[in-house]
Amino acid sequence: MMFLILLLDYAFIFLARVLDMTLATVRILMVMRGKPGSAAGIGFFESIIYILALARVIDTLDNPTRLIVYALGFAAGNYAGTKIEEMLALGFSTAQVISRENAEELTEKLRENGFGVTVLEGCGREGSHQLLHVLLKRKDIPVLMSIIRDTDEHAFVSVFDTRKILGGYFRKIKSK
Repeated sequence: MMFLILLLDYAFIFLARVLDMTLATVRILMVMRGKPGSAAGIGFFESIIYILALARVIDTLDNPTRLIVYALGFAAGNYAGTKIEEMLALGFSTAQVISRENAEELTEKLRENGFGVTVLEGCGREGSHQLLHVLLKRKDIPVLMSIIRDTDEHAFVSVFDTRKILGGYFRKIKSK
């Protein structure tokens, strides 16, 4: 019976820490995406869970297994939070695509699939080329990358987060 109680205690510490760290990751995402209300609500529950898990460890510092379980929950929570953040894919990104050979075809295919594309002239080490500037929802990055790979396998692509936008062209992207 005592073994079962100890096992349940370890499970509580581990799962509470996983949940707490997952919430922390999502909270940080909300802060970065300019959603302070959501971040505050998540932070409220995150702090309660954190304190409950930490109290179980601090009350029994003579039991190093609880500390190890706590640390394992922290690590697993970071991993889970990252995976959830990838699945949520909230917000927008900007992709810059340099295509020296198939820029016109790539531009057309991206537009056919619902992406807004602005084409700029660029000059690199090997001469002039076109730079395709694409503002998109983060969840649409896999579709964008698939179209680019299928059209120009030698394209250079840089994708970065976009914090705020005003205006622009957005329509429903056809999933591949």
